[in-house]
Amino acid sequence: MNANLNKLFPMKHGKVRDIYEIGDKLLLVTSDRISAFDFVLPNLIPDKGKLLNQISKFWFGKTKAIVDNHFITDKVEEFPEILHEFKNELEQRSMLVKKADKIHFECIVRGYITGSGWIDYQKNGTICEIKLPEHLQESERLPKPIFTPSTKAEVGHDENIGFQVMKNELGTELAEKIKKISLELYTFAHDFMSKKGIILADTKFEFGLINGELILIDEALTPDSSRFWQTSEYKIGHSQKSFDKQFIREYLLSKGIKKIKNIDENLNILNLPDEIIRKTVDKYFSAFKIITGENKL
Repeated sequence: MNANLNKLFPMKHGKVRDIYEIGDKLLLVTSDRISAFDFVLPNLIPDKGKLLNQISKFWFGKTKAIVDNHFITDKVEEFPEILHEFKNELEQRSMLVKKADKIHFECIVRGYITGSGWIDYQKNGTICEIKLPEHLQESERLPKPIFTPSTKAEVGHDENIGFQVMKNELGTELAEKIKKISLELYTFAHDFMSKKGIILADTKFEFGLINGELILIDEALTPDSSRFWQTSEYKIGHSQKSFDKQFIREYLLSKGIKKIKNIDENLNILNLPDEIIRKTVDKYFSAFKIITGENKL
């Protein structure tokens, strides 16, 4: 599929998504690739792309009252006619979207102290220069959600920054607007998910501008961009079981992989066992069912 589409349209190849320019619009195709430690692993996770695409579509509809987004349609029959012959490849895993001027910051909202935030807090009591109360425990809910942006790296690690850096780059008005909307989106999704027995620990958003208007782009509140925990198993003081790809990271960590410098050097370990692939599919599908209320794709 990609080779044929490459002949038709300019393309950007991401870790998970392939992006095609189609006139004044973009076609986003979500693959079954999965990444860990900033490298794409050799295995595919069956139907992962479809599940992520449908979860994003769900949230784009739910959050439009807070902020508009780039979604146009995911129905292949409504795509440009030249794409109709690729229906089987594009069905459920692609969407036609508006082309926006991308804002090159990851807009991260944290409602609980975990992951890299927990590591930073243990060092100096802060996350992204935000001073937090003393004696917080791992996975504990923060007094209120915090906005912790990072730079958006094309390759390698994103870098956490202070909010002032973002204001200096974008201007105070736009940066404050992005912060406000990000916190509103997180709060809405957190409250929505809590009614379904799921905790939204943290998430990231990406934004763009169309004629000066701020819109939500990329993906929204998926297991690839968010950390979901099951309320019934939640207990502070340690890490939590997640519905996201943290499961893959934990498997690799158990095999002694803490970072990946070169796929070829670690190929035997990075080839995921069938059981790990199956459990990963189950986690993504569980997230899809809980979020959307649908029992099948």
